[in-house]
Amino acid sequence: PRARDLAPRPHGARVDFLPGSPDLSLFPRAAWAAAQREVLAELPHRDLGYPDPRGLPRLRSALAELLARRRGVVADPERIVVVSGVAQAAALVGSVLHARGMREIGVEDPGSPQHDGLYAAAGLRTVPLPLDDEGLAPGPLHASGVRAAVTTPAHQYPTGIACSAGRRTRLLDWARSVDGLLLEDDYDGDFRYDRAPVGALQGLDPERVAYMGSVSKSLAPGLRLGWLLVPEFLADAVVDRKRTMDLGHPSVDQAVFARFLERGDYDRQLRRCQRAYRERRDVLVAALAEHFPHARVSGIAAGLHAIAELPERYGPESRFVRRVAAAGVAVRPLSACTHARGDESAVRLVLGYAHLPAARIREGVRVMAEALDG
Repeated sequence: PRARDLAPRPHGARVDFLPGSPDLSLFPRAAWAAAQREVLAELPHRDLGYPDPRGLPRLRSALAELLARRRGVVADPERIVVVSGVAQAAALVGSVLHARGMREIGVEDPGSPQHDGLYAAAGLRTVPLPLDDEGLAPGPLHASGVRAAVTTPAHQYPTGIACSAGRRTRLLDWARSVDGLLLEDDYDGDFRYDRAPVGALQGLDPERVAYMGSVSKSLAPGLRLGWLLVPEFLADAVVDRKRTMDLGHPSVDQAVFARFLERGDYDRQLRRCQRAYRERRDVLVAALAEHFPHARVSGIAAGLHAIAELPERYGPESRFVRRVAAAGVAVRPLSACTHARGDESAVRLVLGYAHLPAARIREGVRVMAEALDG
């Protein structure tokens, strides 16, 4: 029988605004192939054996330099674990917390729809925690009773809020007060357009923050390459769990990525993507202004998606989504990212734009408007 492909893919929409995907055509094939050839020519035989479960020392050193320089992380190579992405990083930390007696973990609400299933697989029940205009709200966090919480402080997913300096201090104060842990998901912290990058929360207290990141938005999710920086009190348990999970990440892939980092190719890729994604963001904002002139657009200072709140006359939200889907445009309502029941009359959309060329972005917004006028 023929093998089935269970990879999550867009469902054949004419224009797909679903968030979460970079432009895969920007993957630097020539530079990656050159790094691969060089690595295979010089890789010592011993590096083809079972790797250090933390990752190749060469890659961990290169990652430490990158993260300290670009994200303000306190990056000791001995505390870095190379993983297959943020999902595996979360699973590792979650399973270690479960083994230490935790049964609940706080998650931002609205937040990633994947968190419930991801942490449930590690034995943890997710507790939705509300936001305010500075990020994760400290009052409900204290009242929840959780001792671990997941946060996206550089560019909250999906709202785009950048956690304020004062709020970062209060979150860390909470973690210390409950002898707890913050899991920082820095999913798109490299992509800032209108101001200087916001440094990682981990840099303020590396013993209270586990820092997670990957190349899924900067290179391609199919590479399955990411990193986890763990506090000292969790390090040994996380490394042991990684060893039993898969005996370490593929060593050739690690060596290629290390070479890619060392030669400056990764920095060049980030600059290339940043230029492209900023232009596409501007196209989306202009198209919305043309076709939905009273829409409020937010979360656009960084990242690969924007929040568009449309005038009430376009609601209710469920009807809006059905009508534009029938016209061939796939969108994700903000309500799909929250546990709370919101105002159905409001139409608030999470619009991913990074993977779409400018002409397709304009077409998609135009088709949405025509579908509603017809």
